[in-house]
Amino acid sequence: MSRFSGTGVAMITPFLQDGSIDFNALDNTIEHLIKGKIDYIVVLGTTGESATLTKEEKQNIFEFTTQKVNGRVPLVAGIGGNNTAEIVESVSHFAIKGYEAILSVVPYYNKPTQEGIFQHYKAVAAATKLPVILYNVPGRTGITMSAATTLRLAKEVENIIATKEASGNFDIFNEIAAYKPAGFDLISGDDLVTLPMIALGATGVISVIGNALPLPTSEMVKNCLKGDFKAALSQHSSLLEFTKLCFVEGNPAGVKAGMKELGICDDHVRLPLVKVSEETRAKIGSEIKKLN
Repeated sequence: MSRFSGTGVAMITPFLQDGSIDFNALDNTIEHLIKGKIDYIVVLGTTGESATLTKEEKQNIFEFTTQKVNGRVPLVAGIGGNNTAEIVESVSHFAIKGYEAILSVVPYYNKPTQEGIFQHYKAVAAATKLPVILYNVPGRTGITMSAATTLRLAKEVENIIATKEASGNFDIFNEIAAYKPAGFDLISGDDLVTLPMIALGATGVISVIGNALPLPTSEMVKNCLKGDFKAALSQHSSLLEFTKLCFVEGNPAGVKAGMKELGICDDHVRLPLVKVSEETRAKIGSEIKKLN
């Protein structure tokens, strides 16, 4: 079984009211996730608001997390961007103990061709000895990595070991699942489609809602992976409304509102993100009470 099977969580970054990192709340979040039986943590993905953090802040979060986790679950470092040379430099110098892979998003804004995406990832993977997980999320990047490009990378680049698929495109999911090489993992990048993706052959999810509700999320995924889709469907359905509410005004503002309701951290975000409206907050609070 893959080291990255099951439920990974794209961990949020808690902030204080003045915008600085809330390390006490980050500690709370880490313990909440581990207590909730998640399988691994992704540090500084897009849900972690990595685009608004300085290099020094990222380094501090990476180091703090590995110290607090202390080997209890695997860690994945989110290192991505649209400047290939900068990402190559970052991954080549990344030497923090405790991290077992790098998650790197498709380059955004530049809108590279499929060949450009392939060459970008080939360069990134060559710069590190760690396994690399691709991340296809066209809703954020403005470009879709095709199934053909994903499969080419999976077959030609030895240390590219998985893809986090958040395209919402089942044609892409089907093609990757059907033709991927042995040992290459398809991972859901969207909580709403985790169940059907596992039915296709995905090995799990890198979740957003798992920040707030790690235990029900991980239990649903475990049931999927053991083939008990009847139980999983019931759990999926119970999480459906909360999942939708977490994204209705953007991520991670929604899930942070849920975490505030649970007393894990506050819901401060950094501009250009803002907190959810009071209407959405009330709905999220209501769903949390039902689910918790």
